[in-house]
Amino acid sequence: MKALLIASLLAAGTAHADPVVDAARTYAAFWNTGDPALAQKALAPNFIDRTLPPGREQGPGGPLQASQAFRAAVPDLKAEATHIVPHGDQVSVRLHFTGHFTGRFGGTQGQGQAIDFQAFDLYRVVDGRIAENWHLEDNLTLLRQMGLMSDPQSAPSKTQ
Repeated sequence: MKALLIASLLAAGTAHADPVVDAARTYAAFWNTGDPALAQKALAPNFIDRTLPPGREQGPGGPLQASQAFRAAVPDLKAEATHIVPHGDQVSVRLHFTGHFTGRFGGTQGQGQAIDFQAFDLYRVVDGRIAENWHLEDNLTLLRQMGLMSDPQSAPSKTQ
């Protein structure tokens, strides 16, 4: 009990030490849990996704939409922020996603395939909340793991 109390006090003392890092950690926790309250806490009301994928809503609703759809496909999704590198009002984050494709993605039903891919985000933080995001996901690896795209090494070779 005493160790738990000390750990809680230490954690409380480090909270909000750097609002840029705190926003990145809160947003990573959203991707790890899918909890919409964490996204709402991390994202500014006028949040802009600068690399918005087709079909995704702009603003704070976009990540909520993406998380919900991805968690329908990978219900046990976990996301770990393996690197958080702040620089002024910006922060770079490397996320490592893992889980199992047991749900549905588009018209495809998962068969329990292991999911393990990386993403890289760059956030601009204003008043402790993410105002802009640029992101790249290793979607090629993800689609291969889901069985939605064949590995070029296993594709039949073309002869002329």
